Amino acid sequence: MCGGSGPYKHSRYMCECAIHTKVKHDWFGEKKYRLATFFDLWWDEYCKHPKHFIQPEQYKAVQAIRSCRTAALGVDIYSCPQCGDTTEVYHNCKNRFCPTCSWSDTVRWAEKVKRNMLNIPHRHVVFTIPHQLNYLINKNKFLLLNTLMQTSAEALKDWMNYKYDLQPGIISVLHTSGEQKEPHYHTHMILSWGGIDKNRTVQKIKGTYVNYDYIKFKFRGIFEKRLIDFFDSGKLDHDFKDIIEFKRFIKRVNEKHWIIHFEEPMDTPSAVIRYIGRYSKRACLSEYKISLMEEEFIGFRYKDYKNKDYFGFPIEKERILEYSKFFPLLLQHVPLPYFRLVRYYGIYSNRGRLPREYFNCDESTSLNWAAIHEAETGQDPLVCPTCKISKIYIDSFVETKTGTHKYLNPLLIHDSNLPFKDRAA
Repeated sequence: MCGGSGPYKHSRYMCECAIHTKVKHDWFGEKKYRLATFFDLWWDEYCKHPKHFIQPEQYKAVQAIRSCRTAALGVDIYSCPQCGDTTEVYHNCKNRFCPTCSWSDTVRWAEKVKRNMLNIPHRHVVFTIPHQLNYLINKNKFLLLNTLMQTSAEALKDWMNYKYDLQPGIISVLHTSGEQKEPHYHTHMILSWGGIDKNRTVQKIKGTYVNYDYIKFKFRGIFEKRLIDFFDSGKLDHDFKDIIEFKRFIKRVNEKHWIIHFEEPMDTPSAVIRYIGRYSKRACLSEYKISLMEEEFIGFRYKDYKNKDYFGFPIEKERILEYSKFFPLLLQHVPLPYFRLVRYYGIYSNRGRLPREYFNCDESTSLNWAAIHEAETGQDPLVCPTCKISKIYIDSFVETKTGTHKYLNPLLIHDSNLPFKDRAA
């Protein structure tokens, strides 16, 4: 029993379990447009005459987005043993750049990480480097983005130790794009507003004081020292003729703002995770922000933080681009291979050495696709809505260039289902 065959009622869901197919489905929620649709229409044409060299990881990301939650990656069939109501569970691609997978990935990450946070207030912190450094970063992405994450965390740890004599916990997430998807390199960080003192006990910080000038100076100083060290050691790819010209460039960068922003403390790990969760593993472009797809043009909404309304909120605007300009703009933000976008510093880098009672004691929930769907809709997708009994796994199928192939997934066969030997091939 596969797909739409037979007199069965059907429902479609997704799972994490990606050959590309042209068949897209209507179970993606309330999104008006899907990024995969635009890639299906124009990617092959763009590849004939790309404006920039397409990196292997960019090809891989596009292929993953196009095939995510289609039969190209496989479909698991579940059926009610009484009435025959059938659920099709489509596999996802798990690519870090996929907008369809990013939300469920964020939910799982948030549920996992909150159990390993100190049970004290936390603050959302953002470190941004001047855009004048974008030229160097684009030529040395792995080296300098790694340096950005390290130096921003070091600056925070240094100030917390200097001011409060505490070792904090830091969770850092790298972002490379701004609202209009131009390069904008910055880190979002979750900082414990307190930490471990010399007696190995947890101490909270009273008040909200932050010495911005100290932290900015420290951050800039560490980052620029690393830049000069990279230049001297020959690790830095650049076009400067000598160290004198390079240091003149650094001096001009010093005249620009090294922006640091602190939000007010949030009392519980759950609260701060809910707040920053949307910043963590989100895709570069949320499909909910896509506002237009007409022929070779695509539009998306963005917030203009330089122009605000009467109430002080950024004005929402729309940017419309032709595919030959949109694809390179978007794909420059595909994560580098083996680059860790989320990192842990301070006491969060060695949580196993501290007593469990120091951390958040909320019960951890193991979330799979069905649990996330039930949390959002109130309905278990693998329980028959008519008979109120659990559906059983029947088989799976996948679409390839040679046709549709059925198979059995041993990981989905439970004791309550029919024996493996009794199943149809």
